Amino acid sequence: MLTLPTKQQGVTLIELMIGIVIFAILLAIALPNFSAFIANSNIRNAAEAMQNGLGLARVEALRRNTQVNFSSGVDSSTDSSWAVGCTAASASCPAVIMKRVAAEGSTQAQVATSEVVASTGAAAGTTVFTNTLTFNGLGRVIASTLATADNAVYDISNSGGGTCAVAGGKMRCLRVIVTPAGQIRMCDPALTVSKPTDPQAC
Repeated sequence: MLTLPTKQQGVTLIELMIGIVIFAILLAIALPNFSAFIANSNIRNAAEAMQNGLGLARVEALRRNTQVNFSSGVDSSTDSSWAVGCTAASASCPAVIMKRVAAEGSTQAQVATSEVVASTGAAAGTTVFTNTLTFNGLGRVIASTLATADNAVYDISNSGGGTCAVAGGKMRCLRVIVTPAGQIRMCDPALTVSKPTDPQAC
């Protein structure tokens, strides 16, 4: 009587080792791209939060018909933390309406503020803006926190992610611009030269 050979169940040690080697190779290939993805996500989260916070300050100023401050770097001068609050704090208008800490999705993000001439984009000669913008009841930025011919600029980068694309690196650093009229937009400074008609370009 013939006996059929039994089927092998499971995997052999050699098959397991080959699988581990293939997985390690794929992980080594994907890891640099994954690190760049995480760093870019940090920048995007911080920039969107900055834009949302500025929008909140403007809306609260319109809604309450009073001056409302947006202050960046409240935890550290270069991190992505910010706070929105009334200039003249009262029971109906608190000194802190909302606050965001840097640990909320953008721990590595760094923010640099500057003031530029609106018509040319060049650095302003005499600056008023530091890290606080004040919106009035009409939704405009008051002249004591931003000169009427200049824009406030928040440049968001990543401290551990490397060099920004505008300087030849891989990081997609972003910029949030606020005009004296209270318009707020986010853009990509790397697109200024290569694609000047791109809506995302600064």
